[in-house]
Amino acid sequence: MRQRKKNGWQRLKSWALRATIALAVFWIGGILLFSFLPLPFSAVMAERQLGAWLSGDFHYVAHSDWVEMKDISPWMPLAVIASEDQKFPEHWGFDVQAIQSVLDSEGGRMRGASTLSQQTAKNVFLWDGRSWIRKGLEAGLTVAIETVWTKRRILTVYLNVAEFGEGVFGVEEASQRYFHKPASQLTMEEAALLAAVLPNPIRFRADAPSAWVRQRQQWILRQMRQLGGEGFLKAHELH
Repeated sequence: MRQRKKNGWQRLKSWALRATIALAVFWIGGILLFSFLPLPFSAVMAERQLGAWLSGDFHYVAHSDWVEMKDISPWMPLAVIASEDQKFPEHWGFDVQAIQSVLDSEGGRMRGASTLSQQTAKNVFLWDGRSWIRKGLEAGLTVAIETVWTKRRILTVYLNVAEFGEGVFGVEEASQRYFHKPASQLTMEEAALLAAVLPNPIRFRADAPSAWVRQRQQWILRQMRQLGGEGFLKAHELH
């Protein structure tokens, strides 16, 4: 009996090791491939689509149209940097000061300290959630994409996988859905409005903005101007 238990435990450890290695190879391969290839979909998109099917919603479609940075209005990358991560050009994936501030003020909860690099790693490769296990994996993947990808590439991927509404992923899909025009033609105000819903794109809507969303839009516009407008992107070679 003990021998059978021992053999069973060894087989379980062997399978766990193989699964871990396979997942690591998958992630490493994805990081290398997506450093120059468009992403067909993200982990969050797959999670949303699978969840819809399992709940019986066969009308839901997680959709995104990939566009390169040159085909995105410069106001859009500036808006997400202004609203989500103003130290993006300077850090190596983590805003240590923001993390410490959140830990001090919220008793250890990590909400509100994620950089654009961390959000990109999570959206592309991991499931949605707030567990410490996922945070640990996110940290490792963030280091990897910061090492392999350029800042411009991270920003490009983020803008193509970010969730802007129910079934709406990526800035091109969001621009077409809400403003009926390509992402290259987004105005400063429209870009700020899209960025304003990012904290919770299911609750906050760009097509029916609440008073809070409008207030956040105005705050983002002020931050965009304070950063220096398009000159900020040119100075850091982000567009």
